[in-house]
Amino acid sequence: MSHYFDANATTPLLPEARAAWLEAVDDCWHNPSSPTRAAARVMALLEAAREGIAGYFGAAPERVVFNSGATEGNRDVLAYLRRIEPTKRMLMSAVEHPSVRENARAIFGPDAREVTVDALGRLELAALEEALSAGGVSLVSLLAASNETGVIQPWREVLAVCRRHGAALHLDATQWVGKEDLAGLAEADFVTVSGHKFGGPKGAGWLIVSPAFTGFTGQRGGAQEHDHRAGTENYPAIAAMRAALAASEATRAANHAQCAAARDNFEAQLIASMPGVRIWGQGAPRLANTSSVCLPVGENMRWVRRLDAQGFLVSTGSACATGKAGPSHVLAAMGATDDEARRTVRVSSLPTTSGDEWGALASAMISLLPGMGDDGSNSQVISI
Repeated sequence: MSHYFDANATTPLLPEARAAWLEAVDDCWHNPSSPTRAAARVMALLEAAREGIAGYFGAAPERVVFNSGATEGNRDVLAYLRRIEPTKRMLMSAVEHPSVRENARAIFGPDAREVTVDALGRLELAALEEALSAGGVSLVSLLAASNETGVIQPWREVLAVCRRHGAALHLDATQWVGKEDLAGLAEADFVTVSGHKFGGPKGAGWLIVSPAFTGFTGQRGGAQEHDHRAGTENYPAIAAMRAALAASEATRAANHAQCAAARDNFEAQLIASMPGVRIWGQGAPRLANTSSVCLPVGENMRWVRRLDAQGFLVSTGSACATGKAGPSHVLAAMGATDDEARRTVRVSSLPTTSGDEWGALASAMISLLPGMGDDGSNSQVISI
């Protein structure tokens, strides 16, 4: 039996989402833009799903734009702001997800600037204030919670700074939804979400767009999504996402408390038994399910393989960095050395992961430690 601790990469489809998807695939497969009565029924269901999802965020339904997920949403937000304000710059934190970092560099070029974070991985508000005070910034992009360390950004304070300086705020909420309270999140100008991070299907998500940007357009070629995003809507996936969101929100508060306690106990076990272990972001608000552990010895991919052999599935960092050489830019921005980054594994649980499973993982890591020293720790690795 495997114990899954890579939930920040993806989550299994919840039973409620699977049931909703199967029902929609069987009965609601028509193109919602077609002129038939069957298609009109699917369009009505699609709009009901939009309304249901918007309600969890306190947003008007027309602000929700369905798409293929956060990578598409992140790219489209950057491209749109560049298109409507081509002479202005954008700012992002130094710990953004690759889907923002790489698209920012491709779309804004030298007009994409990074704002520093502190040793805990939190955006330095004074540095943001200084950068915005110089003027000429159209957009600030911020990962609400880190996929690597779980560190939660002070996005409400960032929003206030953006408002003072007339810059739009984009929140990448990929890791937030399903784990943290959704209240107030839609106060940002743009919010991106991926369904598969909270028990929905892969390849589906949504973008929340501020009423101040009613002219927003992403991919072109049709009038779907109220002219915001072309392409036939994947109603079965949308129905599944709505069901997954409802199911995860129903149990989120209780799961959060249990998960935080289990994660904290796991870290305490490691600290007590592994001299030199370090928890990245410890001391900052973090996602309850996430622990980024810098181990005393051992290259992280060796830890991943050894733990996998014992039935524990963990990761080295961002799943979207697979195949890219070098240590994590997130840890580097927090002051980690290359060697420390290469000794770091990411542990991220499901909401239902038990305290016993967390304890078993800690015991497995402690038992493996004596044989992990002489392993070529300085070799080049990738993140998975």
